[in-house]
Formats: sequence, structure tokens, C-alpha cells
Amino acid sequence: MIEIRKGQAPAQLGRAEFAVRFRESYFDPAFRSEDESIARLEEIAWQIYSVGRKSPITVKAGPGYVDPDYDLSAEWVATKQRVDEAQRCWADPSSPSRVLLICGSARNDGTCPGEMSKSFRLLEIARGILVQAEIQPDVLDLSLLTSEYGRNIHPCKGCVSTAMPLCHWPCSCYPNHTLDQVNDWMSEIYERWTAAHAVIIITPVYWYQSPSPLKLMIDRLVCADGGNPDPTTTSGKTASKAKALEMAGWDYPKHLAGRAYGLIVHGDVAGIEGLRRSLSDWLDWMGFIDAGAQARLDRFIGYYEPYANSHEALDQDQAMQEETRNVARAVAKAVIELRSGRLAAVQPNLSHPRPK
Repeated sequence: MIEIRKGQAPAQLGRAEFAVRFRESYFDPAFRSEDESIARLEEIAWQIYSVGRKSPITVKAGPGYVDPDYDLSAEWVATKQRVDEAQRCWADPSSPSRVLLICGSARNDGTCPGEMSKSFRLLEIARGILVQAEIQPDVLDLSLLTSEYGRNIHPCKGCVSTAMPLCHWPCSCYPNHTLDQVNDWMSEIYERWTAAHAVIIITPVYWYQSPSPLKLMIDRLVCADGGNPDPTTTSGKTASKAKALEMAGWDYPKHLAGRAYGLIVHGDVAGIEGLRRSLSDWLDWMGFIDAGAQARLDRFIGYYEPYANSHEALDQDQAMQEETRNVARAVAKAVIELRSGRLAAVQPNLSHPRPK
């Protein structure tokens, strides 16, 4: 049996430190009239934390699972049912064509920057083309992570690096009520990716890389590429069982393969080509189909000009606005060809000598 390596995780918080962290949510003086109520809630939260009640409401897995008597998180089961229904709708030739438009910027005018992002403006241009093509656009604005109360994408915990079958599809790491890791937006985002016949990611470059909201989502989508749809096979998060399954031979199912994609990456100084390539490589790896050269765009807006007038620079860059329309046109065409059976991905039809 493969050794399970231990020794990194710290001990649980003590009661005093737990109280300090819990009460940070009630720092505003407006809460002072309810200090006694908060103390009672703190004690309940401490008891939950002490016993480690990650999933307080469970249901039997039931038919279709290897262990039908296993207690699954009721919240995970609900997400799985929605994802499965989205997959059925996606595969139904009579269903409307859908494109998921993703705004990767963290900036919007409802929070500290006080101004909308250029990514969102470009997204609106692309959305107009899809509407003209009678394709349903589904706008996923990741900047809501910075501007909406209780909106979270929790970080990937790296289960796949222990063993691929430990990474469940959809992710079962969250919600974790023991650690107050709740309101996980990914439970909805998995459904929206699954329902889409194509995705278009519109994003700026932040320090040569993806903005943090986009990267959080990307990492959490690792379960779509090789993830285990049956958590009962690993008795939840039992590392030894997951390692045994992988060593016995794992098929690394690509749960989102066969969808098309387009990319619009913009910046002001550097990094656009590297980010566009990394996003293309990621989507290619997952079995997505690029919609052609004109669907992969990287451009500078206001190259080495002040940040303050960058929206004016976009106003003047009519060529980039038209290139953005072309990305949407190329993706719309790819969706039509894909759903008619005239466009197919090569990758899923080949046997990989190095599956992973």
C-alpha cells in the first residue's frame, strides 16, 4: 500500500483564538446590542468546529452508486443532480444553443475601483453578436466575487495530487460547514459550464497572469478533467482508497469535452500572449475545441498609456472592437457546426499513451 504522508496540517484552533476569528464578522458596533446572541451562536459554531461536522445534512447515495448506503452531503447531491440535468440538456439536439460568456476581471463600478472593467465592455460587444446569431448568451461576471455579499469561490485543495479519484465531479470539498467555507459559487458555475455548448473568456492580464477570480474558477474546474463522479468509491475523502483506485487504472473522464471556445485577452504593457496561450492550453487539455484562429485574440489597449484614460483608448480602438465581434462570430459558427455533427474534437477519439 502506498504511504499516506502526514505532518503538515496544524492543530485545531484553541477556544480563545476561535472566538477572535468568529467575532470578526461582528466587528461593526451595530452588532453590540446583540452580543449575548452572538455569544450563543459562537458556542454553537465552536461545537460544530470541535467535532468536524463538514456536512451536517446527508442522504443515502442510493441506486447508481457503488455504495448505495453511503451518506452523501445533501448539498453535493443537489449540485450533482443539476449538473447531470444540464448535461442531458446540452446533449439534446432540440435544446437551444448556449454560450457561456465569462468576464475574468475583478473590477466593476460597484466596488473600490468605482468604474466598470474594459473586459465587461468587450463581453457586451460579444454578447450582441451571439444574440444576433440566435444563440443564448449566459453572462458569468466573476467580478461579483469582489462586490457581492457572501459570494465565494473557495480555493482548490489539491485533492487530485493525492490521487485523481479523490477529486470528485462536481467538487465535494465544499461547502465545509466545520470551517465556515460556505456560499460556494462553484456549485452553480459547474452547472453553467456543463449547459454551455461553448465558452468565451474575456479577461485582462494581472501581473502576467489570470486575475485571481478567474484563476480560482480555473483551479476548481480540475474535477471536470478526470474527476470521480462517485464519492462513495472513496468513502468520501479517504486517501488510501483513492490511491488504490488510481493505481488499479483510472480512465480520467473528460466531463466537459466536446464544447467549443474563444478567448479575448487584453492588457496595457505585457503578458497578453502568455496568458492567451496558457488559457488555450488549459481548454485544449480539457477536450474543448477552439473555434479557429480568429477566436483567439490578444491585444493591448492603450499601450504604455495612463490607466486613467484606458476606456477612452478602447473607445478609439475600433479595430479591436471588430476583432471582438469576430471572436463571437467564430464561436457562433463553431457551435452551429458542432451541434450539426460537422465539427468534432480529435482528442477524445484518440487513445493516450500517457493518460492524466
